Amino acid sequence: MSDLPTRLFRFLNRTSLVLQIVVGLIAGCIVALAFPPAAKSLSLLGDLFVQALKAVAPVLVFVLVTASLANHKRGQPTHIRPIILLYALGTLSAAAVAVVASFLFPTSLTLASEAADITPPSGVGAVLQTLLFSIVDNPVRALINGNFIGILAWAIGLGFAFRHANETTRHLIADLSEGVTLIVKVVIRFAPLGVFGLVAGTLAESGFEVLLGYLQLLLVLVGSMLFMALVMNPLIVYWQIRRNPYPLVFTCLRESGITAFFTRSSAANIPVNMQLCQRLGLHKDTYSVSIPLGATINMGGAAITITVLTLAAVHTLGIQVDVPTAILLSLLAAVCACGASGVAGGSLLLIPLACSLFGISNDLAMQVVAVGFIIGVVQDSAETALNSSTDVLFTAASCIAHGDIPSPEDEAV
Repeated sequence: MSDLPTRLFRFLNRTSLVLQIVVGLIAGCIVALAFPPAAKSLSLLGDLFVQALKAVAPVLVFVLVTASLANHKRGQPTHIRPIILLYALGTLSAAAVAVVASFLFPTSLTLASEAADITPPSGVGAVLQTLLFSIVDNPVRALINGNFIGILAWAIGLGFAFRHANETTRHLIADLSEGVTLIVKVVIRFAPLGVFGLVAGTLAESGFEVLLGYLQLLLVLVGSMLFMALVMNPLIVYWQIRRNPYPLVFTCLRESGITAFFTRSSAANIPVNMQLCQRLGLHKDTYSVSIPLGATINMGGAAITITVLTLAAVHTLGIQVDVPTAILLSLLAAVCACGASGVAGGSLLLIPLACSLFGISNDLAMQVVAVGFIIGVVQDSAETALNSSTDVLFTAASCIAHGDIPSPEDEAV
């Protein structure tokens, strides 16, 4: 009997983490359907897992980016600029896909009588102002609040500064990075229990009956996100690597998208994405910056949410939309989506900005936001899965295009 814990530990180490997460997902569904009262209390496991990920993510990003830049050797390849280009292209493409889907499948809303008690930003300028102030935030406050724009700014600044430090200091920073990475790996090993608790708690608490009234809206939203994940993103990756992109696409969806779907937080999924990048053999100097940056500005799912819900409100109110206005909406949604993580309330809170393009009053726009909160259990999960998995996908695609890792057929299966 004394060997049982050791055998169990070895068995879990040998078994695929993704397989363990799938088992946790199925078990969570069974418990939620068979024992709803017990399932509600099990949500504590999910909450603890998400909180642990959110706790380690800011420290991981700060230490890893600082260490990578401080120990960077001249001549080592990094591809941040083309990755940022891919992020921008992906977000704009997602908004365009959402416009086309909304025109093909126009949706009407039953607007809620009461909206959430939140205040949206007054314009795109307010969003950009929030981002600028996030950059110059106090580093301690940025770490406490999970302000990844501020964390990145300080980490990059210190990283360049420490390049001129003595070798002992740079080794110390590198050792600190390795120590934090080890803690992150331990947290991620608890993902199956976390997913089990999240699924059981969500299904027992919310159910899906309330979502049936918004089934068409959900189908347009999730359908657009699936089209982006399975058609547009592979086309963008193929443009980069000129070979079959789907092995890499499916790897990112399976190993990043699943956990992001249930944690519903791009920030919480940063450690998962970092570990996936390491397994794919990506250069640490590249992914240590591109992954936290992507969690902040690569918001294709948010662009889809903003566009679809705005055009649903437009259709409900009988407002005619021409093609130039729809293109302008795509651009606005892409810009707003990049600022979604810097604004309390995320993508839903930015819907009034897009609605103002069509002269929709703030009161009506906030009712659309309330609809977004109702369907948020599915919408936010799918949005986060698309956003987070695309961070790894575009980072890996850029590295493959520049010959830094093997082809996806060899590496991503």
